[in-house]
Amino acid sequence: MSTTPPPPTDDSNSNQPTSPHEPLTKRQRQSPSLPPTLTLFTPPPLTDTTDPTSIRTSSLTSPTLKLTGHRSSVYSLSYSADGEYLVSSSFDTTCLIWSATGNCENVNVLTGHKNAVLDVKFSTGVGGGEYVVSASADHTLGWWDAESGKRIKRFLGHTGIVNAVDVPQGDDGGGMGSGKLSMSGSDDRTVRLWDARVRGDVGVLEHDFQVTAVAYGGGDGLVVYSAGIDNYLNAWDIRTIGGASSAGGGGAGGSKGGGSMTMKMKGHTDTITSLALNPKGTHLLSNSMDGTMKTWDIRPFVEDGGKRQCKTFEGGTHNAEKGLLNCAWSWDGSMVTGGSADKVVHIWDELTSEELYYLPGHTGCVNSVIFHPKENVIASASSDKSIFVGELSGSI
Repeated sequence: MSTTPPPPTDDSNSNQPTSPHEPLTKRQRQSPSLPPTLTLFTPPPLTDTTDPTSIRTSSLTSPTLKLTGHRSSVYSLSYSADGEYLVSSSFDTTCLIWSATGNCENVNVLTGHKNAVLDVKFSTGVGGGEYVVSASADHTLGWWDAESGKRIKRFLGHTGIVNAVDVPQGDDGGGMGSGKLSMSGSDDRTVRLWDARVRGDVGVLEHDFQVTAVAYGGGDGLVVYSAGIDNYLNAWDIRTIGGASSAGGGGAGGSKGGGSMTMKMKGHTDTITSLALNPKGTHLLSNSMDGTMKTWDIRPFVEDGGKRQCKTFEGGTHNAEKGLLNCAWSWDGSMVTGGSADKVVHIWDELTSEELYYLPGHTGCVNSVIFHPKENVIASASSDKSIFVGELSGSI
């Protein structure tokens, strides 16, 4: 007997398959048609688990940038007073000017020296104009317009390699010299004072040994400092330049070229390679081939029986290359740093002498390390031909 299947029912909610081979499926519930809506993305709030490396703490596009452009060892660095530009000097006889923000692009090249450029400084003139002064192994200094890249003046007078140069601190046009003064130290055993507004040097301080480091004092800038291969740090009153010099020549009583020596400080046991004045103008920082950096109280009157050597910072090294490695203060004087032959950037707490940062990365001797004048950023230059610019964790 044949059986006829019942006709299909019109039940829209039925979950039965329409054929024996079709799997069971759940039918989606039909909802009334609604107009589309626009949903805006709301970023999650910052929490304790937020990655701190993703937060920008400076005007750099990355936490660390590597700048390349020099063809040989990079010896010196200097930031402009406003922190907008960075200048570097090299064995390749050039100085390169970089933007200090964003990707730190190279914006200018200073050419004209005939030998290695060993030291370089920014100087701010009247109206905010930026100048660069460079010291070279070709026995000359160059005075450059940072914007155009042209050499305005060449300082002649040294008869040996010019090892170091400095400009008055904070001389922004309102102070003495209107951004036109500088000083230099040379292997010819002299320190020479320069004014870009006149021809030739304006003063000479003669020494018994080669001069490897110089620094202007704070305040009125009438005291300058020098150091060299005799391991001493000397203070000079330059108000007597041009008058009668003290008897005895280059000893503690005076110099053979004018100016009188007011202090002679001993503490290092090897050549002093760099000097730096702190932001308050009360202390000097020195780096030496004895493997230490020291601070010195240079105020007119000191306590503790006249002891001027204050603190010693250990950790950096010098090697057989005998490079003139720099030293520098942070913008608020709370930290110090300096070049080191171990290819590492070392940063110390000035108050406790404790090492705060140990930053590897270079593949050659670190010749110069400086702090940005306004941001939590440092820059380092190395014999590996590169410059690193990077943020420090935390705030200074």
